[in-house]
This record gives sequence, structure tokens and C-alpha cells, in this order.
Amino acid sequence: MAAPEKTTVDLEALIDSCIASRASRYEDWDTLGFQAAKGGDRFKRAQIRYIGSGATGNHEGDARTLPAEHFTLSNMRLPAGAVGPEHTHHDVEEVFFVLEGELEVAVHDVEDGTRKAVRRLGYRDMIRVPAGVPRSLANVGDTDALFCVIIGAAKPQLPTYPPSSEMYGVTR
Repeated sequence: MAAPEKTTVDLEALIDSCIASRASRYEDWDTLGFQAAKGGDRFKRAQIRYIGSGATGNHEGDARTLPAEHFTLSNMRLPAGAVGPEHTHHDVEEVFFVLEGELEVAVHDVEDGTRKAVRRLGYRDMIRVPAGVPRSLANVGDTDALFCVIIGAAKPQLPTYPPSSEMYGVTR
């Protein structure tokens, strides 16, 4: 019986392929710019991608992001007074983890979008929203809010906007 063949792993290359440094990121204000174009500056926000492209569209050509295998991770910069409109991820859960600022997060009734539960989140607070539950958020602080967005799939479906959302009917 032959001995198993040993493989040598280049640990330097491995670790470099696993790092997405802050210095190599950029704030992408265009990805969600279609919402600001339709609804005004209140919907302006920037995505800062680290792992995968999130559910914001096709960013596979962005060589700065690490490939997603099981989830996506990005940061979102939300200016003071800005909102993330009510939307639903039908296929995945979504996590918001606050790094800076104050957010007001809401989950909306699936059948009657006028009913919602609202909570305020600050530094190092988080919320996990299950798949199929409409959610929204707003920056209620005086400064930009920065928060992590983690979505539970390598390539989630694009979210939809329920009839109660200010973005209902808006498309890219």
C-alpha cells in the first residue's frame, strides 16, 4: 500500500487570499443609487463589500471582494436621516450589526404592511431578521451610521419591495 501523497500548502498565499483590508475597500454609492434617484437623497447609502456582493446585484467582477461560500458580508454607510426602505429577502436571513451611530430597525407584518415593531440599536447591537419577514431601517442619529450587513447565502436572490414599501414598484 502506497503512502498518501503529501501536499504543501503555501500558507502565505492562503492567508493573503483570506484578507480584505479596510484600506482596499471603497464606498459604493452607486449600487443602491437607483433608490435615491427614484425617492430622493433620503434613500442614499453606500455599500462597502468584503465577502461576496450581498443582495444588491452583480458584483462578481469586483476583484477586491473575497468569494462568498456560505454568506455575504458588507458594511453599509447610512447618512443621518437616511433610510433603508422596507424590503423582503424571501430566501435568506439578514443580520444588521451596528458599528457606529444609531439605527431604528423595524420588522413589518407580512400580510398587513401597516403593522410593524420598531427597536433602536446602537454600538455593537444587532438584529437577525428571518427570511420572508419585511424589514426596514433608519438612521435616527446626528451622524452617519455604519453597520455590518450579513446575508445568509453566497448569492441571495434580489429582495422585493412589498406594497407598503416606499420603493414598491421601483426596479433597477
